[in-house]
Amino acid sequence: MSARAKPAALFVCVKNGGKSQMAAGLMKARAGSQIEVSSAGTQPGSKINSLSAEVLLEQGIDITTEHPKQLTEDAMRQAGLVVVLGREAEVPPTDGVEIEVWELDEPSSRGIDGRERMLLVRDEISRRVADLASRLLSPKN
Repeated sequence: MSARAKPAALFVCVKNGGKSQMAAGLMKARAGSQIEVSSAGTQPGSKINSLSAEVLLEQGIDITTEHPKQLTEDAMRQAGLVVVLGREAEVPPTDGVEIEVWELDEPSSRGIDGRERMLLVRDEISRRVADLASRLLSPKN
């Protein structure tokens, strides 16, 4: 039997102002208290990305009161599962911690920027969060 009472996930990106905060907000909205959810950055910025917050508010998810946090080994161990969003954030392997990297599509590489880019990013993260929630909440055999 696992020592962990319920599944947990720590979402990580570089600044912890956009993608990882979006993933955490989407997971909290989807799983409620069934999954312990946190987020952090490898080089946290100073605020939440306003477009990230705006496109989540359209779905009734409010991340405007969140603040970027520094990734720590303790936070990684506490979660047990670290989900890295994108290729930029480098997370060191840590004993006892599973690291899953989501290589996200980057719409700006195709000339899609601003609000349209953020909607595409949100929708991809939302699909991946739904899949992860299913995996974390499915009965283990």
